[in-house]
Amino acid sequence: MTTVDIGPDLLTRLERRRAAMVEDLAALVATESPSADRQALAGCAALVGEIGARLLGAPAEVLAVDGRSHLRWRRGSDGPLVLGHFDTVWPRGTIDRWPFAVRDGQASGPGAFDMKAGIVQGLHALAELPADRPVTLLLTSDEEIGSPSSRDLIAEEAARAPAVLVLEPSERGALKTARKGFSTYELRITGRAAHAGLDPGHGINAGIELAHQVLAVARLAGTGPSAATTVTPTVASAGTTSNTVPAAARLAVDVRAETAAEQERIDAAVRALRPALPGARLELAGGIDRPPLEPALSAALFALAGYVAAALGLDPPGSAHVGGASDGNITAALGVPTLDGLGAVGANAHAEGEFVVLDELPRRAALLAGLITGL
Repeated sequence: MTTVDIGPDLLTRLERRRAAMVEDLAALVATESPSADRQALAGCAALVGEIGARLLGAPAEVLAVDGRSHLRWRRGSDGPLVLGHFDTVWPRGTIDRWPFAVRDGQASGPGAFDMKAGIVQGLHALAELPADRPVTLLLTSDEEIGSPSSRDLIAEEAARAPAVLVLEPSERGALKTARKGFSTYELRITGRAAHAGLDPGHGINAGIELAHQVLAVARLAGTGPSAATTVTPTVASAGTTSNTVPAAARLAVDVRAETAAEQERIDAAVRALRPALPGARLELAGGIDRPPLEPALSAALFALAGYVAAALGLDPPGSAHVGGASDGNITAALGVPTLDGLGAVGANAHAEGEFVVLDELPRRAALLAGLITGL
């Protein structure tokens, strides 16, 4: 990192962009982009591309992978990677009953907080940087479903960057300096069907085996030094009819762990599960999805963020360790310094009523621009 020279008027210039930022946010929120709707995603990608071309003076590279479009702007070859996504969790049609609205200094609408405001901040921040300032902006279309088509692309871009700055949103302005790793599993149980009234003893009850496995999985959660690890049985199902011994059952399991070692401990334990009932069989699918973003990977960037905030005359940002995963987990797993939560300030991600604090749009954009300058 170098001495930060962000210029005394950076925040002032971005404050002048506030109305334009709100206008761009309104357009993006109105253009719905649920992760599973590729037609809607294509429309949103086109709009993001139009806004980016207007602000940055260059069209995006459209990177098509498995029928999905991801957008990249690259200036130079050795700058930091700014990372975001334009897909949301909200199904098409949500905007009809919950349109974009501004009230009491806040903007709400499906995807406003997570994370279309972050995209707006990122584009306006880059627009205030010199055109020769090295930086890459990558915006993907599948983060909310685990980044299946963009994961390799993210890893390739991160590997060539000195640092990664992630535009995920932030509650109360706290930067995400650590994220738990995320693993997901599906346990498939096979028993044997039988008539529940005529010959129940001939069956092998997959529902009872499911109950044993729910308890076994729950006991894997951390204690003592591992207390932060969570192992949560979530979706469970068994059986076909009310008068038949269930021949099959399924159990979904969600795992969150703060360290790679703890995540691997749980992975080994889940794979070691064995049937409790004679004759029952278990089959396991899934595994480690996103490794943790551990504090050591964000520490230097967080310190730089504090320096930049002071230079801008802003309050120093807080830090947060969170259970949710993001694409920042992918980049941190490569050993690339990563700072997350640089997007919108607001609340209620993935919930009805998510909102953005509008006064924070230019401030967070200035913080991002200062970080890019400082790297």
